[in-house]
Amino acid sequence: MTIQAILTTKGREVATVGPEATLAEAIAKLGEKRIGALPVVEAGEVRGIISERDVIYCLRDRGADVLHWPVSRIMSAPAITVEPNTPVLAALATMTQRRIRHLPVLERGELAGIVSIGDLVKHRMERIEEEAEAMRAYIQSA
Repeated sequence: MTIQAILTTKGREVATVGPEATLAEAIAKLGEKRIGALPVVEAGEVRGIISERDVIYCLRDRGADVLHWPVSRIMSAPAITVEPNTPVLAALATMTQRRIRHLPVLERGELAGIVSIGDLVKHRMERIEEEAEAMRAYIQSA
């Protein structure tokens, strides 16, 4: 299974933020959309990503003044990305190794979606359940 299968189910809509937006604006968008990360996009290109974790660490280290800083000063860059044809298990391995929870999906260099670790785990669990059910049906028919 590939990331494309998840995007087919989840959809390709992605909330983004520009690099000049303030951290306060990014936080407002994260809260409004109830999401954990925003790709930082400029002129159609993903320049980085800002996550809840980035916000927390920055606030801890620098204090509330960072709320007025541009996102470009705080974002993780470059963003670690995947393509739609990336296998789900490879994406999970990348997330585990890099200790990240969100992967923007790029198709021919353009943002085509985003997947979270929750999306990938949910997808894997559904596939495991389908395989288990198929095995039960096979055993019962024998």
